[in-house]
Amino acid sequence: MQFELWLVYFVACVGLSLSPGPNGLLALTHGALHGSRKTLFTIWGGAVGFTLVIALCMFGIGALIKSSLIWLTILKWVGGLYLVWLGIQVWRSPPVMTAVDTEACTVSGWWLLRQGLLASLTNPKGLLFFSAFLPQFLDPNRGLAIQFVVMAATFVATECVVEYILASSANQFRRWLKNVGRAFNRVCGGVFVAIGAALPLRSL
Repeated sequence: MQFELWLVYFVACVGLSLSPGPNGLLALTHGALHGSRKTLFTIWGGAVGFTLVIALCMFGIGALIKSSLIWLTILKWVGGLYLVWLGIQVWRSPPVMTAVDTEACTVSGWWLLRQGLLASLTNPKGLLFFSAFLPQFLDPNRGLAIQFVVMAATFVATECVVEYILASSANQFRRWLKNVGRAFNRVCGGVFVAIGAALPLRSL
C-alpha cells in the first residue's frame, strides 16, 4: 500500500474506531464496571473478532477480483454509496447514552474476552461496513496477503488503543458523550460521507 493511501486508511480507521459502536460501548461499560486492566480481555476478544471479519471480507473480495477486475470498480461504487448512507445515519443519530450498573458482579477474564469477541463477530453492520470499506484501498496489482496484514494490523491496533482509552477514562467519556454526543456523531458521520464520496473517484 502506498504511504499516502495508508495515511488516508489510518485516518478512516481512527474515525471508525471513535464512532459509536458495540465494541467501543462495551469497552466503555466494562471499564466503568471492572477497571481498564481487566477490560483488556474485552479488547483482545474484539481484536480477534475484527481480524476474522476483515479476513472474511478481504479474501472474499479477492476471489471476486480474480474473476474480473470489473468487480473491484463495482464494489468501490456500491461501497462508496453505502458509506455515504451510513455517514448520514450516524449524522442523524441521537447522542449515545450509556447506563452503567455499579453493582456488577465479579466476572472472569475469559467471560470478558468472549463478550468482546461476540460483539465484533455478531454485529452484521461490521461485515457490511468492511465489505464496503476495504475495496476502496485494495490494489489488485499487489499481493492480497500482505495487504491483509497491513490493513488488519492498522485497524486492530487503532481500535485497541481507542477502546483502552475509553476503558481507562470511562466515567469522563460517559459525561462527555452525554454533553456533546450529537456534535460528535456529526463529525464521525461527516468522515464516512467524505470517504464514501471521494474514494471511488480514484478509480476514474
